[in-house]
Amino acid sequence: MGDRDAMISHTAPACTRLRCAPLTTLPRRHSVHAMPGLFITITLIVVTLVAAPSLALAQSGEAIKIGIAGGMTGYLASIDRGWRDGVAVAAEKVSKEGGVLGRKLDVLVEDNRSEPQPTVTAVNKLLVSDKVSIILNGCSSAGNAASAPVAMRNAVPLMICGIYPPDMKAEEKRWIFSMFPPPPFEVLPRFEYLQKKTQIRKVGLLYDPTPYANLQKKIAESEAANYGITVVGVEQYKFNDTDLSAQLSKLKAAGAEAILKMGAGPATITAAKNMRQLGLRIPLLSSVEDLAVFKQAAEALGEDFFFVANPPQIFDALPETAPAKRAIRTFLEAWQAKYADRDPTWGGRGWDALYVAVEALKKANTTDGAKLRDALETVAGYNGTSAVYTFSADSHYGIRENPIVLAHIVGGKVVILK
Repeated sequence: MGDRDAMISHTAPACTRLRCAPLTTLPRRHSVHAMPGLFITITLIVVTLVAAPSLALAQSGEAIKIGIAGGMTGYLASIDRGWRDGVAVAAEKVSKEGGVLGRKLDVLVEDNRSEPQPTVTAVNKLLVSDKVSIILNGCSSAGNAASAPVAMRNAVPLMICGIYPPDMKAEEKRWIFSMFPPPPFEVLPRFEYLQKKTQIRKVGLLYDPTPYANLQKKIAESEAANYGITVVGVEQYKFNDTDLSAQLSKLKAAGAEAILKMGAGPATITAAKNMRQLGLRIPLLSSVEDLAVFKQAAEALGEDFFFVANPPQIFDALPETAPAKRAIRTFLEAWQAKYADRDPTWGGRGWDALYVAVEALKKANTTDGAKLRDALETVAGYNGTSAVYTFSADSHYGIRENPIVLAHIVGGKVVILK
């Protein structure tokens, strides 16, 4: 899919161009003064031509442009396409309900191929050429880190489906807002389960080269002892690896009784299939991912496959009193009308990002980048599909309480592990 093919436009142009038939040239022998009726008609046409564009703008306003630089191709495609579509469904709903500040929303998408440098190129285009008011970037942690300086220079807020990029300058951090759970929220539930529900005390770590997976690995190494668990081996894989047997064999030889995988993408399925082929009857505990990936991994490993699940993935299992239940139901009604067979998780995150952006636009009462950035810091207690979001000047991580639970698939259904 090419970059322009990835563009999504959910509204007609905010202002329809007025088309008027050209005025008929008056014959030289006639004067305007001799034709009072014609003079009045011409005057009305001129007034209409001058006033109509302003009137149209006052009624509908020029559309507010929302930009996305995401992995429409590459290893993050299954995740970032969901994020993109969630943003689009939410934008369509908001526009149909009257828009924001009297203006509809247009979503413009650029493919970053799940890579850092193309992300910078895409963000530059969205800001400089397309003049977007805010960017809701996909889940490439490396790409988001690389594009942070671009957002800062253009004074446009960057909301991201990923971790808050580490090692950024203080001024750059002011423009980045994370809609993603902090890395410990994914790692610790896995340790808690192993500690409380099993006799497993030795684990191996399998991770990809992204900044997010590296952070998870470091957290696992530093926190394991607090749960009475020892990390006996650590192995890395590449995105394009089609066989992880060597890494898995090393971890098992080191004494691993379970494997914690850090990172998203098809490698989760590869690891599960390789474990079955190698006869490794030990648990594989995976990171957040699309439900379609989880189901394929579960087909290979059965109940030895576990994963950290987001609220939309466990909607049916949530009690009616759960804070997220109503928010998820509203989202699912719109989502399933278009994507009935798809995992709603990443769409839900995109939906949440768009609505948090809408909250900030309403608070700022403008699309000015600096004022919009300040307004984002005042969004508090927004109950979304995936978490409750609260930002502040001190923290641009929107998720303060862990919404993630450990789950597995039994009989084709997601079951929460208690």
